[in-house]
Amino acid sequence: MAKYECTVCGYIYDPSEGDADNDVQPGTAFENLPDDWTCPACGADKDEFEKVEE
Repeated sequence: MAKYECTVCGYIYDPSEGDADNDVQPGTAFENLPDDWTCPACGADKDEFEKVEE
């Protein structure tokens, strides 16, 4: 699963880690995050993220 980076603050969403602060379980793909999910670091909307090329 791909990682995604917040273009506002640089936070990396790693699906293998999830987002424990927002009850997102490890293994949750970015595409499967709720539409109202926001960056846990800066609060940016999901559409402010870009796929990280590995």
